[in-house]
Parts: sequence; structure tokens; C-alpha cells
Amino acid sequence: MNRRKFIAAALSLAGTSLAYSARRAPQQRRSVMTVRGPVDPQQLGTTLMHEHVMVDFIGADKVGKERYDAAEVFSTALPYLKRVASLGCQTLVDCTPAYIGRDSPLLKRLSEATGLNIITTTGYYGAADDKFVPPHAYRETIEELAARWTSEFAQGIDGTSVKPGIIKIGVDKGALSVIDAKLVEAAALTHLRTGLAIGSHTGDGIAAIAQLDLISKLGVHPKAFIWIHAQNEKDKAIHLEAAKRGCWVELDGISKESSARHLDLVMNMADKGFLNQTLISMDAGWYHVGEPRGGRYRGYESLFVDFLPALRARLSDAQVRQLTVDNPQQTLTLRVRRKGGI
Repeated sequence: MNRRKFIAAALSLAGTSLAYSARRAPQQRRSVMTVRGPVDPQQLGTTLMHEHVMVDFIGADKVGKERYDAAEVFSTALPYLKRVASLGCQTLVDCTPAYIGRDSPLLKRLSEATGLNIITTTGYYGAADDKFVPPHAYRETIEELAARWTSEFAQGIDGTSVKPGIIKIGVDKGALSVIDAKLVEAAALTHLRTGLAIGSHTGDGIAAIAQLDLISKLGVHPKAFIWIHAQNEKDKAIHLEAAKRGCWVELDGISKESSARHLDLVMNMADKGFLNQTLISMDAGWYHVGEPRGGRYRGYESLFVDFLPALRARLSDAQVRQLTVDNPQQTLTLRVRRKGGI
């Protein structure tokens, strides 16, 4: 399918989806998809928007479940997840994509064992010079890739009952490469079919704005887009530019060591009136496949024990709740967000 035909199809589909949603609105209830099934958005509570339980950096051509012992990963991750649940976390988004160690049955077991809402992904990761992009992504059309990802949402992942609650892609710095643009376009089409938000690991502000331009051309509102790792862009003005466009600016990677810098970035968004478009998380974990006993596992508690106390000294309780509860709830609620109307 050429780009012009794709754009026309996407816009037509967006209009159809919106009209269908409008007709069904009185009967439908909003939901968020977790590894144990859909839940009411009000049940999310305090949410970590970007974490990992397990990651395998071997590459798309070598990754596989034979490379790790799922029981060992489970026993390794469990105490860290129990710990963060005891601190008040109720929902955790595991942002590990396919071909980098996504294991949806494992996440479901951990969700059942801890009581946490855990959310998994669909989509492919095009950052890191495309090391984690499977070969078929180069051969297939945008439509075919979107059909794969939509099928995971409609039917379940790899023959399981587990469905994704977010689209996770990734792009490198600067202007979008051909394959990165293809992943963004497939994510846009998948969003129009499913209402799943698009979270993109993004190399820098140039790539962030390029993605916003692209999804907008395809009829997707920037409110459907999460700029992941926005803290890596040093120019705060680009954070504000993206927020003015309507997207979610995610300041993740929070740790004890980075707490002061992240606080400055959050306050910049608050001072400029964009706290309602800001997301925070740790990008912590994880079991490293290929390392003895999974290597060093960084726990998820620092946001709760280091960062939030500092944040509460600067922001009201309502503002802290907006960052940790309300914004994630809006982001993760299944809803087609069409350009020209949410």
C-alpha cells in the first residue's frame, strides 16, 4: 500500500471508528487492558508508566524463551514487585516489546501473585540501530504489521489469553529512518483500530517532533502519543513544544541519583501549565537474560521513597495525584484519539 492510499485508509478508518464509538457510547464503559483482562480505569490507582521485569538484549535474530528459566525470572522479580506494591503502587506498565524479552504468561503469573495490575505491549522496537526489529518487519507492509499488532489485541499474544494494553515502539535520534517511520505508521493504524496509546522510545526531540508530524498526517491526535525518555532531550523548550502539540511527555529513568534533575524537569512542565500532560516513572528492573541469576535488578521503590517526598514539598497533593494517578489513567484508557477531536 503506498503512502497516499494508506493515509486515506487511515483517515477513513478513524472516522468510521469515531462514528461507531459515538453510536455505542451510551452502552460502552471505558476500560484499560491488563495482563489479566480489562479493568475499569478507576482501578489503576498509583501507576508506574514505564518499567521492565525482564529484558534480553541478544537481538531479534537470537532471542527466544529457551534462553531463560521462567521460574527463575519469576522468583527473582517477585520480591521487587511485592515491595513496590507495599509502597502503594497499584499498576505497573511493563514496556518490554516483543523480540526483547516480552513474556506475557510470566507477567500474568506475577500479576496474580502480587495483586498488581500489570500491562504489557504490542509493537516493535526500532531504536538501537534496529537490532531488535524482526526480519519480517522489513518485508511486510504497514498494513500487515498493523494487522499483526491488532490481532494480538483482538485475539491474544502468541496463542494466550493475554492482550496488550499499550503499543510500544522505538526510534533512533534525528530524522526518522525508513524502518522507524514504518513502525510509527503501523502504530498509528493500530491505534485507530484498537484505541491503544502509542509509547515510543525516542532518541531525541527531533525524532519526537517528527513522529508527532507523522501520526498527525495519518489522522491520529498527539494525545495518543507518549514521548518516552523525554528527559534525554536537554532542551526543555522542545518538551514544551511537544506538550503544546498535545502529546504526553514522559520523564522516566527516575532514581535516587537523578531525583534533583527530574524534579527540575517536572517543575518546568508544571510552571508552564503542562503538568496535565506529564508522566513519570523509573525505567527500573530487570532480569537480564544471559547474565548469572539475571544480573543486577534495580528495584522500583526509589520513586516512592526518594522522588515523591521531594515532589510533595513543591506540589500540592492534587498535583501529585495528577502525575501518579490521573494522567496514567487518561493515557491508558482505551479510546481512539482522532485528529480534530478526542
